[in-house]
Order: sequence, then structure tokens, then C-alpha cells
Amino acid sequence: MWQAWQVSMKKLLIITRNFPPLWGGMERLNWHMAEELSRFYEVRLIAPAGAAEHVSNTIKVTSVPLRPLWLFLLTAVTEAIREARLWHPDIVLAGSGLTAPLARMAARASGAKALVYAHGLDMTASHPVYRTLWLPHMRKLDGVIANSRATATLAEKIGVLPTRIGIVHPGVAMPDLDPDSRLRFRGSHGLGEAPVLLSVGRLTERKGMREFVRDILPMVVAEYSDAQLVVIGDVPEDSLYAKGQSIESIETVARAAGVASNVRFLGKRFGTELADAYTGADLHVFPVRYIPNDPEGFGMVAVEAAAHGLATVAYATGGVVDAVEDGVSGVLVQPGNHAAFAQAIVRLLEQPLAVEQMCAFAAGFEWSFFAKKIEKVLSSLPDDRNYGEAR
Repeated sequence: MWQAWQVSMKKLLIITRNFPPLWGGMERLNWHMAEELSRFYEVRLIAPAGAAEHVSNTIKVTSVPLRPLWLFLLTAVTEAIREARLWHPDIVLAGSGLTAPLARMAARASGAKALVYAHGLDMTASHPVYRTLWLPHMRKLDGVIANSRATATLAEKIGVLPTRIGIVHPGVAMPDLDPDSRLRFRGSHGLGEAPVLLSVGRLTERKGMREFVRDILPMVVAEYSDAQLVVIGDVPEDSLYAKGQSIESIETVARAAGVASNVRFLGKRFGTELADAYTGADLHVFPVRYIPNDPEGFGMVAVEAAAHGLATVAYATGGVVDAVEDGVSGVLVQPGNHAAFAQAIVRLLEQPLAVEQMCAFAAGFEWSFFAKKIEKVLSSLPDDRNYGEAR
């Protein structure tokens, strides 16, 4: 009976460069997407070498070189078309805009539907080759699954028909909160009872950590002289577009602002160590900057923070407004208003939000709902292949 049920499942081919062993927001999302959708589809995956070590044995992985980029694209499209012709998937799904043309070519080779999960930057990347060769493929896909309302708007702006756009927010794993984790985290890093601000994410220009340390942290330290900013994450090494902010450059502005002793860097942290950081901190700061053509598509770390009962202060830009509910899971501040950002931090340190309401907000993003929401989007997409002129 198991074999008969398995045979009747629809076939899904996922093509992505953003996948473990790389780790970041997009990589974690694509990993979850493959795993969660394998409950509803027979899934095969084309991803960088090493991916097979991170997926369940029900998912067949075809490994391709991660770098250089041209070799990844050439190998991935060759393998995708070969897989499509031999396996005949029902759906080919690109894990980001980078692999959207590959998904469309593979789908055309097998009569499948082609879709992309879009993150925001894949709609706005300014490289002329990308805009000339990639965006036309995006417009002709059967569907675009956007990670936020902001990304859906960007998809419309490049000419994707609104009827072909669905919105599915990234998910979160709701943790079993460990009562010992706060003391464990603070004890292991010598934080004592100091107010702890936590930043989680890659150190890129868009994330704005250097600007936060220069413009906002001094105002917080003026109120709480022992406040500590704990930074988890490092400069991205394999990002195609993101410009990094080095730790050295952040330390330089910290010294100039007189807050060097209030900043510490922990590098990458995963699993229990990251969970301990969320529960050990007093507030999560997410000072994402508005940069034209470099949008923040969503803001998974803000939802992760809420799942651990940790409020977020963030600028209301891009998809962040979908990831933080003002007054419920944190506070949203007008972009660029440094004083308001600092005031929000001080206010929440003095009057924390209720843990129960933050966890309830995050529960609406659980990964268990993620695949169901994508399936709903897939089933609601038009079946016709008459694209016409996009607006």
C-alpha cells in the first residue's frame, strides 16, 4: 500500500544554489521547503555539493559545483533538463530568482509547471545581464511565490501578472523553551545581568549593523551604561549581490562612538547555541536599512526571536513589516529615525512585551503550515499557458 501511495504522489523538482552546506536565511528556507514538501510530493533536488548530507533519504539529490557561478549554472541547467526528460516532474520549483530560468527550461523540456520562490532581491538585482536574461524568464513562469507583500509588489513591478503571484511567508520552528538556557547563555559569555541586545544575521550593508553601532547604540548606552550588543553572524562569503560589513569596520566605529566595550561578536551559532542566545537576550534589534534595489524580502530572524519570546525593534522597510507585528511581537520604527529606534529599545527594556503574545504571533508561521500554504498557492494558479502581455 505504501508503494502504491508513493507512486501516486506528484513529482516536484527543486533547483537551488541556496542550500546547506551554506547556511543563511535563504538556505534554511530552501532546506525546510524541500523537507516539508516531501510530505506531499515525491521530491528531487538539484543543489550544491554537500546538500545530500542535510536532507532525508526520501529526497534524491543531484549535486552540482557551487562555484564558480558559471559552472554552477551550466551544470545545474544540464542536470535539470536531463532529470526533467527522464523523470517527468509535475512541477519544477526554483529556490530563488537565480535558478528561475533553469526551472523554466527544465519545465519546457517535460511539460511541467515552472515556479519560483522569490525573496525580494531577485526582483531588483541591477546587473544588466541579470535584468536582460533573467527577468524575462521570471515574467513567463507559471507562478511566483513571494515571501512577503513587499516582494509580491516587486514582482508586479517587473511585469509578473498578479494572477500568477502568491504569498507564502517563510516559516519558523516553535521551540521547547528551556528554563536553563538564559542562565547558560549569560554564564558562558560572562554577561551577568546586563541588558543584552541581540543581532542575528549576516553582516551586510543592508542589515545596517555598522550604522546601528554608530548612530543608535550610544543613545542606548547613555541610558544603560552596561548594555551589551551581542552580534551573531559573519560577513557572507558566497552571496552574489550583498556587500559585506567587516567586523573590523564595525569595531572601528564602535571605538569612535565610545561603545567598543559594549559590543561583542560571537560569529556563527546554530541549534542550541542560537536558541540560548534568543532566550538569553532581552531584545532583538533588526536595523535593516532601506537601500534602493537591495530590499529586505522578509525577516525570518524576527519571527524566530518572537518564537523564543524575544521582541524585535526594527525599521519598517520591505518585508520586515510582515515579520514584525507592531506592539505584539516588537516595535516598528520609521526608516532612518535613529532617535525613535533608540527610544523603542529603552522603552521595551523597561516595559517588555508579553511572552505569550509574541509566541502566539510566531506560531502562525510554523513550518508545519508552510507546505500547506505553498500547496494552496500551487492549486490556485491558472492552468493556461497563454501568457499575453504582462502589465
